[in-house]
Amino acid sequence: MPSPHPLVAALLLSITGMLLTPTASQAELPTLIPRSVLFGNPQKASPMVSPNGKLLAYLAPDDNGVLGIWVRTIGKADDHLVASDPVRPIRNLLWQADSHHVLFEQDKNGDENTHVYQADIQSKTVRDLTPYPGVKANIDSIDPKYPNTLLVDMNKRDKTLFDVHRINLRTGADELDVQNPGNVSGWVADNDLQIRAALVQNPDASSTIIVRDDTKSPWRPIATYSPEDGFAAPQAFSADNKSLYVTTAFDFNAARLLRYDVKAGTFNAVVSDPVYDVGGVLIDARTRNVVAANVERDRNEWEVLDPAYAADFATIKALHPGDFSFTSQSDDGRHLVVQYVVDDGPVNYYEYDRGTRAATFLFVSRPQLQQYTLASMTPVQYQARDGLMIHAYLTLPVGVDPKNLPLVLLVHGGPWARDSWGYNPYPQWLANRGYAVLQPNFRGSTGYGKSFLNAGDRQWAGTMHTDLLDAKAWAVSQGYADPKKVCIMGGSYGGYATLAALAFSPTEFTCGIDIVGPSNLNTLLASIPPYWKTERAVFTKRMGDSEEFLNTQSPLFKADKITAPLLIGQGLHDPRVNVRESDQIVAALRKANKDVEYVVFPDEGHGFARPENNIRFNAATEVFLAKYLGGRVEKAAPSETIDGFLK
Repeated sequence: MPSPHPLVAALLLSITGMLLTPTASQAELPTLIPRSVLFGNPQKASPMVSPNGKLLAYLAPDDNGVLGIWVRTIGKADDHLVASDPVRPIRNLLWQADSHHVLFEQDKNGDENTHVYQADIQSKTVRDLTPYPGVKANIDSIDPKYPNTLLVDMNKRDKTLFDVHRINLRTGADELDVQNPGNVSGWVADNDLQIRAALVQNPDASSTIIVRDDTKSPWRPIATYSPEDGFAAPQAFSADNKSLYVTTAFDFNAARLLRYDVKAGTFNAVVSDPVYDVGGVLIDARTRNVVAANVERDRNEWEVLDPAYAADFATIKALHPGDFSFTSQSDDGRHLVVQYVVDDGPVNYYEYDRGTRAATFLFVSRPQLQQYTLASMTPVQYQARDGLMIHAYLTLPVGVDPKNLPLVLLVHGGPWARDSWGYNPYPQWLANRGYAVLQPNFRGSTGYGKSFLNAGDRQWAGTMHTDLLDAKAWAVSQGYADPKKVCIMGGSYGGYATLAALAFSPTEFTCGIDIVGPSNLNTLLASIPPYWKTERAVFTKRMGDSEEFLNTQSPLFKADKITAPLLIGQGLHDPRVNVRESDQIVAALRKANKDVEYVVFPDEGHGFARPENNIRFNAATEVFLAKYLGGRVEKAAPSETIDGFLK
C-alpha cells in the first residue's frame, strides 16, 4: 500500500524547532531511523536462482540510484548490472529457462501498461518483447522444457480482455495462442505449456472454472462457484496433467485447496482450515508435484503435503527466526531461495540445498536497518459492535510506556486484501516517531473465510467503516491510545476509508491522510481500466449496484462535514483511482474553506514507486502528524521538499 502526506518549509521549521526540546516520553524513544533507510532503495532484494542453479539474479540500485537487475555467479563476486531504467525502478524479474536471459515487466510513469522485456545477461542488451503502445502485457507462463517459448497475457486485440500470446524468445515472433471469448479473467497452462484451464467471471459475479483436454478439444465447465464463495484461484495442474488444483471456499467457510479430476469433474480437499483461507502452493520444479501449501493465520504457516519435504521444511524453519517463503528454485528442484520475514528487522535471504540440507546466507535486504531499534508487531483481536471478531496488528513505540499514546490507524487497500505480520516500513516508521500503530483487517478483508469477506458487501460506508471506529475504541479502552490524538491513514481503499471516516464520523479522528483514495464511487467505477471489464460484476456486487446507493457511500457528497485537517497524495497517471477522484474532493473541500493539503506526483500511478517521491511525501507526513499528534520529525533535506508538487 502507498504511504502518505504534504508540508511547507515554514511549517517544517516551526515544528522541528518545537521538537528540539523533546518531551519526557520522546526523550526515551530510540534514535530516529532516517526516511532514506526505511523508504529508499533496498541494498539488494528479490533474489532468484537461475534454472541451472549456478547464477543469482536480484534487484539493486544502479549508479544513478535506480533499481535494476543484477546477476552474479553463486559463490563468486562477479556481480554485474544487466538491465535498468533511467528513471523508474524495475521491481520484478524472472529467469528465462535457458539461464542466459532474464525477463521483467515495466510500465511508464505508473500507467500500468506494462511491457515484457528480455535482457541478455552477457551482452546486456534489452529487448521489448511486446512493443505495442497502450497495450498491457503480463508474463503468464514459462517452462524449462521449452526454453525459447514464453506465454504472455495481452490486451492487444481488445483493450478490455487478455488473450494469450506465444512469443518465440529467440526471434521475438508473437502469435495469438488463445483468444479470450469475452469473460475469462485468468488462464492456466499445463506442464506441456498449453493453456488448458481458465477462470471465467459471470455477469452475476459468480465464477466458473473451464478446462479442455487438449488444444483441439472444446472448453467445458468443471466447477461453478456462487458470488458468496469469494475469489476462486486456479493454482496449477498436477504432474500428470490430469488434475487441477484450485483454492476456493466452495462448500466450506474458508478457501480450501481442492484437487479436481479434469475428466470426471470430481474433487477432493487437500488442505483446509475452518477459519483461514489457504493461499499459494509450492511446486517441485522437477517432479511438478504440489509439495506444500501455505495458510496465513496470525502468522504465515505451511502445510507439507509431500513426506519427502518434511525434513527440508523442518530444517528451513529452524534456520532463521520469522516466517519463511520461497522466491525461486532451480529446475532440478534442488536449490531453493528462501526469504525470512521478521517483524523487527529486514528480510534475510538464503539459498537452500535439498541435496545436503545446508543453507548459504545470501544477503539482507536493508542492512542499515540493523543499526536501529525496531518495534515488535503483535497480532491482536477486538470485537466489533455487532459481535464480529476482527483481527489486527498492533505496533507500539519502543522505549515508552504504552499508555495514552498518539495513534495512527493504518488502513490497508483492496479492500479485498489483508495486512500481514512482518516487517513493514510504515508501522516501523510511525512507531519510531512515537505513534502507536493499529492495522485492522476489517470485514471484507480476505484471508478469514467467506463469511467474513461477505460481511463487507455493500458496507464501504457501513460496517466496514464502523469496524475502523471500533478499532480506535478498542485501542482507547485498552489504554494504548489518547482518544484526542488519533489519525486515520491509508492508500487506495485505505484512502477512501480515510475520507469516509472524516466525512461520515467527523468528530472521531484528529486528522487524516489519504493516498490515491476514491472520493466518489460512481466516478470510480466509470473510470476503472478497460481491462477490469471481467471484474466489473464483482465490484457492483460487493460495492453496490445503483448510482443512488453509491452516492450515499461516497465521501465527496459529505465533504462539507469534514472538519479534521486532511493530507492527500495522488499519482497523476493512476489508472485505478483517476486523479479526478482527488481533484474533486479537494475542490469541494476548498470551496467549503476546509483545511486540505494536496500533493500530485506527475510521474506516478496508483501509489508511489519512485523512492524519491515516497520520501518526499513521508517527510511531509511527519510534519503533518507532528502538528496534530505531537510526534517526532526528522529534519527534511532540500531534496525532500514537496513544494513543486503541491496543487
